[in-house]
Order: sequence, then C-alpha cells, then structure tokens
Amino acid sequence: MSSPLRPIMFVGTCSDAGKSVLNAAFCRIFKQDGYAPAPFKAQNMSLNSFSTRDGGEMGRAQVVQAEACGIAPHTDMNPVLLKPTGDCVSQVILNGRPVGNYSAREYFEGSLRKEGLFAEACQAFDRLAARFNPIVLEGAGSISELNLRDRDIVNMRMARHANAATFLVADIDRGGVFASVYGSIMLLDEDERRLMKGVIINKFRGDISLFDEGREMLRRLTGVPVVGVIPYFRDIVIEEEDSVVLDRKRRSLAEGKINVAIILLRHMSNFTDFDALEADPRFNPFYTNDLKEIREADVIVLPGSKNTLDDLLFLRENKLDKAIIEAYKAGRKVVGICGGYQMMGTLVSDPLRIEGDIPSLPGLALLPQTTTIEGSKVTRQSAFAFLKGDGSRPLPFDCKGYEIHMGRTIITDDAILRPVAQIDNGRFDGYYRDARCWGCYLHGLFDNAAVRDHLAEGILPDSSVPAFDYDAFRETQYDRLAELVRRNVDMDYIYRVLMGYES
Repeated sequence: MSSPLRPIMFVGTCSDAGKSVLNAAFCRIFKQDGYAPAPFKAQNMSLNSFSTRDGGEMGRAQVVQAEACGIAPHTDMNPVLLKPTGDCVSQVILNGRPVGNYSAREYFEGSLRKEGLFAEACQAFDRLAARFNPIVLEGAGSISELNLRDRDIVNMRMARHANAATFLVADIDRGGVFASVYGSIMLLDEDERRLMKGVIINKFRGDISLFDEGREMLRRLTGVPVVGVIPYFRDIVIEEEDSVVLDRKRRSLAEGKINVAIILLRHMSNFTDFDALEADPRFNPFYTNDLKEIREADVIVLPGSKNTLDDLLFLRENKLDKAIIEAYKAGRKVVGICGGYQMMGTLVSDPLRIEGDIPSLPGLALLPQTTTIEGSKVTRQSAFAFLKGDGSRPLPFDCKGYEIHMGRTIITDDAILRPVAQIDNGRFDGYYRDARCWGCYLHGLFDNAAVRDHLAEGILPDSSVPAFDYDAFRETQYDRLAELVRRNVDMDYIYRVLMGYES
C-alpha cells in the first residue's frame, strides 16, 4: 500500500466549471498509481440519481467517480442529495433515504439545518476516510457565495473539516477567468486561503502555451500557483450530471442512424439513461419537443420524471401526447422508463398529493395499466432477464439496472401478464405490448447490449455493425481522461502537497 495522502478537494469559480469530470480524472489517476481513492461530495443537487447495493439513493456524479476508482458506490460518498420537484421545492435525501420535501427557505433556515446536516456530512466523510485513501472531494457551484457562507456544508467548510488540499477550478471558456479566480480566492477568509494550494484552468481552446503569461499573472495576484491548464475536449465521453449539458445534446435527425427522440420533460430525471445510446454508433439520440421530429424519429422514448403528473400535463398542453400516439400508429417504436412508463398507461393518480396539486390524469393509453403515486420510495438494484419468460423456468439474469420511483403500477384486469423484465428475486417489471411499444421502471436499461439490440431490431438494414461493449468503452474513457489530465497538470507538485512536502 502506498503512503497515506492528504485529502484533495476541487472547488469552483462557478457551476459547470468541470469539477465533477476533473474529480473523476484524479480518482482514476490515484487508482492507477496504486492508491485506494474514493470520491466525496457532501451535498449534491441533481435529478440524476442512483440506487446503491443496499437500496440507498445518491447522486450519479459520485457514482461515476466511484466507477473511476474501481469501487462500488456508497451513500457515504454523497450523504445529502437534493432532488428538485418544482421551482422552489426539493426532496431531501439524507444518507440514502428521503426525509421530506422542503422549500429553499425551509432547507436553508429551518430545523433540518439546525439538526445537523453538516454533522451528518462530516460523519460520512470520516467513515470513508477510515476505509480509503485519498478521499477526492468535490465542492458545489461557486465558493464565493457570501450570503450562503454560514450555511455552507459542501465547499470550504467541508475543506476545513477534511483539512483538504484545495484546488480551484476555473472555466476559461466562459471568459473573465482572471476576475473569477482572483475574486474567488480573495473573498475567502484567511484560514480558507491557507487551504488553497493551486488553480486549474479548465476548457482552454487553442495553444496552451499562450497562457504561460496568464499563469504568472494569476500567481502574482493571488499567491496561488496555476498547476494545470486543461484543454477543451469533446472526444472523451464522461457521464455528466448537470442538466445544462442537455443544451449540447439537442441535435436533430441524422441519416444512416437510428434516430431516438427523447422527450424533453420539464422534470426529467436520469438523462444519463441515454449515455449508452450516445456511445453506441448505431444510434442518434436527441432531446426534443418538436412535433415534426417526434413523428419522424425511429424511436420515441419517454424518460423518467420527478413529477410525473405535471410532466403528463405538459405533454397534453403541448400536443406531444398526440404526436407520440400518432408516431406509434405510423410504425414507430415508443418506450417508457420509470415516470415515462407510468405515463404510457391509462391513468396516473396521486391521491395523497405527493407530487403536487394534480389528483389524477389520464395517460396515453398505450399500455393496459394504471399507476398510483405512493409515499414509500422504491430504491433498489436489480439483475434481470430481458424478454425471456413468465417465471415458469430458470433464466440467466444477464442484464442489470436499478429502480428509483414512488409509484405502484398494476395491469388492468383483462390484460395478460407480459413483463419486460423478470427480476432475479422473482418479481416482474414492465409491460410489453409488442416490439414497438413497451416500458418498465428500470433505469440503466440501455446500458445492456440485449436491450439496445432489441431497440435496433427491424430499423437498420445493415447488421454488420460490430458488437459494442459499453462497460469496456467507459473504462477506456476513464483511462483517456486520466492520461489527458496527467499531461496537462503538475502531478509532481500535487503529490508533494498531498504528502506534506509543500506548505
């Protein structure tokens, strides 16, 4: 085992500066160098979540980072997860379990804070630090939000608890990098500035040597060295958590590929379900609410939703429901996942008003089922057999996925059991009307080659496309990312800091 390293933390001048991806890079670098790293982010806000082996829920960014470390995700890596359910309300997940819905004011000023979210986060960090080394921490948004400093549980307050060597990540592609770096560091108090060990300039376009003078200027201004300049890249594929990346994915129809129109819901969750389709060369997935694109796509997918009824109303108000039904009647494929699967039935009801003020709405009536939103939340991983049986014989459970939902779906009395998946614990999931119309609760569905092959069946005439191994593809991407960062960051300096040779 290599010598113990001090925790390292990446904080940002702004949101979407690239902290999560850099964190994943360093997780893989430390793993390659013989350490046993683990990621940590005290508080995450995202609709992209994951179910752990023990049924806890956590943000997918730390799942990606755990994968880069080569370890199983655990809720200690993300003890607080906020899942927005509306403009000002979020469901709060604490240590993997939901503890209620809170407005922003209630969350920041109410009893939840007073009862010690920061203490819970510190305990989760301490548990991780006892098992792994180094811990690779990630901050959230900007470290310069002075109005939130006394309520911070994820940025510099956590850096102080961990005594983490802290590196500021700045997105030069946005412009204003000198002001954002200088302001971010100068607005810290003295104790916090002592933790700041370096600046990493991210998303640099062009000849990096042109920033040599800028490096020295920033060092003189802040007293903190610029330890790396990372080039802007698009050829390395790492799963991202922020919904802002969807703007880069709103491409349109493409010739010679299977066009998959993913309905862009207002409360869409787990858009990472479609990363495997983006990587598989047969598919052209894109996010859209354009009626013409929906009618012309080969496949229409209704994704997960954090507010199924509100998104179902959105479909109706924008005539998207009719476009989806017409596309199916015209021979297109329609698939629903989780909330999208619920919408494909005849009725969705919320008698306890868990999601909001809408008591019930008729669904698209593509599947013979009804869904009731319930207070208990299902979070579990599942190995399953895809389209292989009715439970009458043993099956190889060679696919994997996970469930995160608060609804119970039952088929109507006159419908025949036609499950999409047989789960390894004897359960069934989903409904298979035919090869062009089906849905289920399982996230991560398209990560499985068997599911992607079924989706492609009957659409592409060319069957010569080689098999695509998504798991191997992801491993390659982590290694490529690590190599890029090693090449552009002063790793000798970083290791000296983490070993205690630099003050």
